[in-house]
Amino acid sequence: MATIGLISLGCPRNLVDSEIMLGLLKKDGFKVTEDLSRCDSAVINTCSFIEDAKKESIDLILRVIDLKKENRIKSIIVAGCLPQRYPSELNKELKEIDAFIGTSDFIKLPRIVRDTLKGKRILEVSKRPSFLADHTHARSLITPDHLVYLKIAEGCNNRCSYCVIPAIRGVLRSRRMKSLLKETRALTAAHKISEINLIGQDTTLYGTDHGGKPLLSELLKKLAGLKAARWLRLLYTHPEHYTDELIAVIKNEPSICKYADLPLQHINGRVLKSMNRGINKKKILELISRLRHEIPGLAIRTAFIVGFPGETEKEFKELVEFIKDIKFERLGVFEYSREEGTRAYGFKGQIPEKVKQERLDVIMRLQQEISEGINAGYMGRELTALIDTVIARTPSEAKRPKQSQKQDCFGPAGLAMTYEGRTEFDAPEVDGTCFIRSKKRHKPGDFVRVKIIDTLEYDLVGEEK
Repeated sequence: MATIGLISLGCPRNLVDSEIMLGLLKKDGFKVTEDLSRCDSAVINTCSFIEDAKKESIDLILRVIDLKKENRIKSIIVAGCLPQRYPSELNKELKEIDAFIGTSDFIKLPRIVRDTLKGKRILEVSKRPSFLADHTHARSLITPDHLVYLKIAEGCNNRCSYCVIPAIRGVLRSRRMKSLLKETRALTAAHKISEINLIGQDTTLYGTDHGGKPLLSELLKKLAGLKAARWLRLLYTHPEHYTDELIAVIKNEPSICKYADLPLQHINGRVLKSMNRGINKKKILELISRLRHEIPGLAIRTAFIVGFPGETEKEFKELVEFIKDIKFERLGVFEYSREEGTRAYGFKGQIPEKVKQERLDVIMRLQQEISEGINAGYMGRELTALIDTVIARTPSEAKRPKQSQKQDCFGPAGLAMTYEGRTEFDAPEVDGTCFIRSKKRHKPGDFVRVKIIDTLEYDLVGEEK
């Protein structure tokens, strides 16, 4: 049987699709590998959300085409967001690619792989994405065994003026609660899972397409009742769609991480309206105040877009002052990416790239100071950390961990760390790390109590109690 190599690009939502693709291939008898230089057919699950993601996808495709020209690969299949967005253009320009598959068509992957290995060239892109995976689609996990992403919905109805997701992924389609519970039971039966991360394009809208009422709080209660994982983390929420019930369940369920992933994008009223975010400054301030009051110790992660069309220097300064006042525990910032097919693409007042970069730098420098101050407040405190990586079996065997901060992560007196982990206030891949020194043997997925003995701009250093 042929060997298939698969590379997944983009966000965790794309990663779940890749896990389903791998599950389909394995079920059909294919061997799978991450080494694209040692396979019969290469599958690239692409991202095209913003310009940088498109460039990353194209660069990888071109490198794999070179492997095919060297006769090291027989066929190449490009799947996901990029072909969904540019099917005819890619099919015309990249003749070396044997198949293009859209975001709703990867369910046909095993058949398409076989056809390409027989010399067929295929374009399989549905104009209106409608596929919705469920518990019957077995996944082959790409994540470490102790953590998993649970995609609760596909598509989006928000229609933000800068966003291509509705065109790429279609309208909101929430999964049935019974299906999600069955999948969770199956995943936890097969793996010792410590953390489940709920994802969707806007998780707070979950269930509204099944009668109008948000069902996220009910889903969270039922998942918590399964006791499938010690940590449940809610990602990709929208500030306009928080409910009393949702706030209460985050507050009262011990297994739900006290962590709010709350992309705000901006704070100025005119910019928010131009973005079609459906919320204003007053409501944002009220929500943040309420969340912090109702859920003591909550860590809020947000994201902002700088250089949106028409953003004036005054409006940008308003955003900077807002960030100074609120002091978000976690923050990401992105330059506005002008994307074809969005309403904002045609807006007047497009901002020069140099200005966008300068504004991004201003916020990142500010957030570094804020984060350093917040982390300093953890000094001497005891926290629970989830171990993600074993750096060394004992402190004496520890190697210097790789990290971007100017300071090293050895802690006071150069103490070497043996584990890399996270607190409940840090989501995988996007937030900070807790470097842990311990004399005990642990494995990824274990929880430990640590005392914070040093802090960095974005990371913590702890010693196991």
